[in-house]
Amino acid sequence: MDWKPDRESKTPIYKQLALYIENGIGDGSFPHDKPLPSERGLAKELGINRSTVIAAYNELEGNGLIDRNRGSGTTVSKDIWGIAKKRIPSWNRYIEAGSFLPNLPVTQRIHKEMAEQKLINLASGELSQDLFPMTSLREITSTRSFMGNLGYDHPQGSAIFRETLANHVYQFRGIETNPANILITSGAQQALHLVVQCLLKPGDSVAIENPSYHYNLPIFKSTGIKTYYLKSDKDGMNPDDITELYKKHRIRMIFLNPIFQNPTGTLLSLERRKKILELSSEYGIPVVEDDPYSLTSFSGEKMRTLKLLDDYGNVLYISSLTKIVASGLRIGWIIGPRAVIERLSDAKQQVDFGHASYSQWIANDFLESTDFKTHMKKLVTELESRRDQMITSLNAFLKDQVEYYKPQGGIHLWCRINNEFNEIHLLEESIKRGVIYVPGTTLGTEKGYVRFTFARENEEKISEGIKRFAEALTIVST
Repeated sequence: MDWKPDRESKTPIYKQLALYIENGIGDGSFPHDKPLPSERGLAKELGINRSTVIAAYNELEGNGLIDRNRGSGTTVSKDIWGIAKKRIPSWNRYIEAGSFLPNLPVTQRIHKEMAEQKLINLASGELSQDLFPMTSLREITSTRSFMGNLGYDHPQGSAIFRETLANHVYQFRGIETNPANILITSGAQQALHLVVQCLLKPGDSVAIENPSYHYNLPIFKSTGIKTYYLKSDKDGMNPDDITELYKKHRIRMIFLNPIFQNPTGTLLSLERRKKILELSSEYGIPVVEDDPYSLTSFSGEKMRTLKLLDDYGNVLYISSLTKIVASGLRIGWIIGPRAVIERLSDAKQQVDFGHASYSQWIANDFLESTDFKTHMKKLVTELESRRDQMITSLNAFLKDQVEYYKPQGGIHLWCRINNEFNEIHLLEESIKRGVIYVPGTTLGTEKGYVRFTFARENEEKISEGIKRFAEALTIVST
């Protein structure tokens, strides 16, 4: 074999070898009537580990290209060269070739574990079932007649629901808008995807907070967008960093979660919010404000969003009912200039022909009812109680091993671990003990942090979860 692995390539050697053999099968270099080299022999010939050859053969076998039989060795599969010369596609190559990037491996692992195991869940950024307004939502679906359209609705969403939303954001957030400036989306996630894919192009530079939820979104890399970081402190990100990034990289958009930020829980100071809007106007840079938590203030203070302070129309405002009502409703929205909303709604229509009318009906009736205000009061009280329990548990089980900022709203607590530890080992050890959380480096560049979410579990489980985490930390720190 005259092939040699490229040790400078970012492609793993086992994948290089698997691709070489696959191409050889295709051009007849490896005929089906002769065995392939043995694992041990091929490893020796190429100067690589036997495990690398095994991994390559595993991939080829998984794609249906080879057969491995005890006693007779490894051969090209006869099934791929039948009478009709049919072949099984190399699905792994298609998977890896797609332009839409997958989640980080750690993020995939967390999602998988949450789906397959009954863990104490301090990772998932959603409410627990008992915090959903189930009684109110059941009443809407069981006692009120659906009067909407079951066909395709307006591209921007139901006109009735957009009218209700315009009234809702004015009543509860002080934002003045009209239905023509609103697009209904499948949660805030779809809204962010539409903004990135429709308003930016490959090579554009944007600014995001560090740490932030946006940090782990593959959409930026998938679309070829360059991300630059705005470091945060207890008062949020520093507006002066925007000036520096603009001069160096000509950033074209700023993505912020200013109120009870995910993951830090911090509140961007009013002074900084105003400064950001001044810079946005000075440089002509739009700001995308992601606001899932502003109605969860534990003090009862009405939060002033960037959109509320925006006098010039520089802010694209994204929010949803995911974090405060029910994630399964899949109701989010974007508020912005009419031309932008029409552009985004055109793209959404290409993807799904507009939002589902049934969930819009449920959301509309709930927001119009007095039950919404009652629900929010109960929710905020419960979230504050769970936050307090998490802080009590951190103090009891971890003491001086951790530092944290006490959030005044939202659902997340950002925790610095003072001990040195291996992030992956700590996660694995925690999972073994039945608790899961989000490692900090999936949300930012700095090591030594974890994000705990207190919305998914009750006080008893929060306490037990922090206890188990402390036990895991003791193991990996020794």
